[in-house]
Parts: sequence; structure tokens; C-alpha cells
Amino acid sequence: MKVAFSTLGCKVNTYETESISGLFLADGFERVSFNEYSDVYIINTCTVTNSGDSKSRKTIRRAIKRNPEAVVAVMGCYSQMSADDVSKIEGVDIVIGTKHRENLLDLVKQVLRERVKINEVTDISRYRVFDEVNVTNFAENTRAFLKIQDGCNNFCTYCIIPFARGPVRSRSKESVLEEAKSLVKNGYKEIVLTGIHTGGYGQDLDNYSLFDLLCDLKEVKDLKRIRISSIEINELIDPIIELIRDNDVFAKHLHIPLQSGSDEILKVMKRKYNKEEYFNKLESIRKMIPGIAITTDIIVGFPEETDLMFEEMYDFVKKCNFSEMHVFPYSKRNGTKAAQIKGQINGIIKSLRVNRLIQLNEELATSYIEGYKDNVISVLFEQSNDEFTYGHSDTYIKVKVAKDTKLHNTIQNVIIHNVEYKNTLGKLV
Repeated sequence: MKVAFSTLGCKVNTYETESISGLFLADGFERVSFNEYSDVYIINTCTVTNSGDSKSRKTIRRAIKRNPEAVVAVMGCYSQMSADDVSKIEGVDIVIGTKHRENLLDLVKQVLRERVKINEVTDISRYRVFDEVNVTNFAENTRAFLKIQDGCNNFCTYCIIPFARGPVRSRSKESVLEEAKSLVKNGYKEIVLTGIHTGGYGQDLDNYSLFDLLCDLKEVKDLKRIRISSIEINELIDPIIELIRDNDVFAKHLHIPLQSGSDEILKVMKRKYNKEEYFNKLESIRKMIPGIAITTDIIVGFPEETDLMFEEMYDFVKKCNFSEMHVFPYSKRNGTKAAQIKGQINGIIKSLRVNRLIQLNEELATSYIEGYKDNVISVLFEQSNDEFTYGHSDTYIKVKVAKDTKLHNTIQNVIIHNVEYKNTLGKLV
């Protein structure tokens, strides 16, 4: 039988889809593209924004239209938050949320036998134990994601995810290390540590922290590169920075969400830092690790963000000199405190502000890459087109060299020749 997957949203969803795929493949299913005819469709949904909900519904309906007789299973954050709405979609057979993923294969078999409708969504807030799911291969990735925790305790006012994912639950040291070793054995050179709140790892464990886990992971034999997917500024303690500085296995890249460059907005967002604290920590990190890439997330047009606040943010992110920014227009999310704020920003104003920051981002990113011109950097090559082979450095610079598919999944030294944002040309040393 054939099974097809569609994943919306974050790296954690990608990881969880691959874990489910592994169960089906081990049972003899053939995985096909989601755009193909299949006997089973599994949609892993996202609910970060209202538009995420809409995309999830459209994807579900696409699967039903492609094969009305297929078993259609919906999992993930949207189905966790809106289980009844998903169940009402004609053609959906199975609804689970962000728990019980490991049961999905058995549930599909039950529907194939009995053609019953199943809703397995439960109250996520009650759970305190990490769901053990494992991945040793990824269908479309050269670098491997390794999920180390689930849940979030922060409750930022714009975010629904703590309600969809529940409290912080950390994976056991033994499980993380075992999976890391399996991934290396299967040929992966880089592992990206991921979670809903990656820096919260260990909050629920006795005498074992993210720093301890990083210390243990760096000892995994033949693991060439470890990257932390995202971490909050107040979780970057000096011992972690020193560990990254002193061990070549750690990518010299940190993704540190800022979200806003206005102290007033940060306070309304319920972020746990102000501009001065954030900037001082960036300066400290750069002194300890010169040349490190620091990327970030920015939300533009948060409720009550005035023109003056935006200009304050623009000047601040320029001062922070990020190597790259992910810029998002604020999207009202029903069920969050921010959605109840009266001063929602006009969409056109948000678009204009987003475009200004995107332009600034290209300037900052190009300037950062310029600093590596005529220098040698280490690149993990991932894919090729008709002319070039592409990869990313440990500082997350996207680099292309003359096409050579033998470079795929190898780490090579490259000298940077021509600098262009997302199109930087290098030559093998």
C-alpha cells in the first residue's frame, strides 16, 4: 500500500513526520509524493497563525479530492487545537493532536479494516513525559534534525503553541545520544538540535541541562557538526558559549529570536529581556566567538506598534548587525492575548514595514558574507542543479561551486570568490 505525507510548519513537525514515515516503511508501505495517488494521506498541521489553520484545511481537502477512498489522517498542532473542526471535514478518518503519534500506524490499519472514524485528541496540558519517537533517516534532508524536547512554558502573548504542545518535556540523555549515533551511522554529517523550546531542555530533569547534553553530544564519534536550531538570549549562558567556541564540532552560528526592537512592544509580548540586555549579550558572544553568525526572528506590525516604535526597531536591528533576519508580519492568532489588543495594525502598513526590513536584511547579510571574501570556509554540500552544487557553511552561508554531485553529503573547504546574498560563489581548496 502507498502512504503520502504533507508537513506544514516547523522543523519539529518535519522530524515528527519522518518518525511516522519510518513506522509505515518498516511495515511495508511505499512512500509516495503527496501529489500522487495514495491509499493513505497523513497531514501534519500547523496552527502558529490563522493562515496556518487555513493552509492545513486546504491541504486536507486536497488529499480527499485526490483519492476520496483513501484513509486520511490529520495530526499536529492545528488538529490539537481544533479537533472538532477537523473531524467535521467530510473524508477525514483519523484525528490525533500532538500526542499518540506512535499509534498512528495501528489506527490506520484499524480504519482500513473497519472504516471507522477515530478522534484521539487528548488534553495536552496533563502530559509531563516526552513522547519517544525516533528518526534515523530523512527523506529530503542532508542534515538531520534531532528533536530533544517538546512543549513550552513561556506563554508569549502572540503565541498559541504552549496550548497546542503543552509544558516542557525533555528527552532522556540516553535516547538523544542513541539517536545521534544512529544518524551518524546512517551517514549524516550534521545534526540540528530542535524542539518547541530547545533552550528549555532540562528544565524538567534532575541535574541534567542543555549544557550537559551538548557536552555529551560533542563526544559522539564521527559526528562532524552540531547546530542548535533556535535558543533564547537569556538561555545562552557563558559555559554554552565557551563550549561552542572551544569545540570545532559546533557550528559557529546561533539563531536568537529578537521578535521586536521596541522595549514597549517586548514588554507587551511578555518576552523576558529588554533591548539593552539583548544587545549586551550579543556583544559578549561576539567577543568570545569572533565572526559567529547570529540570525534572528522579527515580528513586524505587532498591535499598537507605532511608526516611532518601528523606526526604533529598524535602528536597533541595524545596530545588532545580524547575519540574517527572518521577518514576519504579525498575524492575529485567535486564542492569544495579543489578538485581543485593540490597536491592530493595517495590513498595508505592515507590508511596507516588512519590505523595509527585508531590504535591510539583504544589506546586513551581504555585508556579513563580504567579511569572508577570499577566506576559506567549511561547507556541507547538499544538492545540485544544472550548473552548480550547493551547500551551507557552519556559519550558515549558502555557497555554490561548479557542479559535482560527488560532493553531496561531504564537508569541504571552500574559498569564497564572488559574494552575493544567497548566491555566493566559491571554489574548492
